[in-house]
Amino acid sequence: MIGVYHPGTSLVHRAPALAKLGVLAALVTAVALIGSLAWLGVASVVVVVLFVLSRVPVRIALRQVAPILWVLAFAVPVQVIFGGWEAAAVMALRLVIAVALAGLYSLTTPVSATLDAMQALLRPFRRWIDPDRVGLALALTIRCVPLLAELVREVMEARKARGAEGSVLALAVPVIVRALRTSEHLGEALIARGFDD
Repeated sequence: MIGVYHPGTSLVHRAPALAKLGVLAALVTAVALIGSLAWLGVASVVVVVLFVLSRVPVRIALRQVAPILWVLAFAVPVQVIFGGWEAAAVMALRLVIAVALAGLYSLTTPVSATLDAMQALLRPFRRWIDPDRVGLALALTIRCVPLLAELVREVMEARKARGAEGSVLALAVPVIVRALRTSEHLGEALIARGFDD
């Protein structure tokens, strides 16, 4: 299973995974609580600065945020109708910032480092929680978000190559089928490695 990790030697890359997870959780929580466009603008600048510090190429960084734009293309007009343009802008900025931060974490942290960080964090609770399984579940979740985005992109490219236009249902069905096949293969791989109980 290949992640979206982009190797580098920047300060962001070298930061411990556990510290990055803590900062990610704190920033996403703060962004979720902010209701001001001005403060969300400041948060956006912070995210851009973090990407600059990480020295991740712009093309790769934008690829992390692009999938959420499809969601916003439908969600923003609905939010404008029911809540007004300011509520729509706040919702859109919150989502883009959260996805960008998660993307930055994925780009600068190998999945193995995330697994190790979760195991270290949960080791004191080993009596009640299996740290290995929780770490694996988190690593799989982090990996599956860009994997699902890639499935959507491939289906859209295939439709475009065939000149097919259609409804959202015509896009959703092949994506769901491919996602289920991928999850089945992933489940078989986990069972083969002893994660079957």
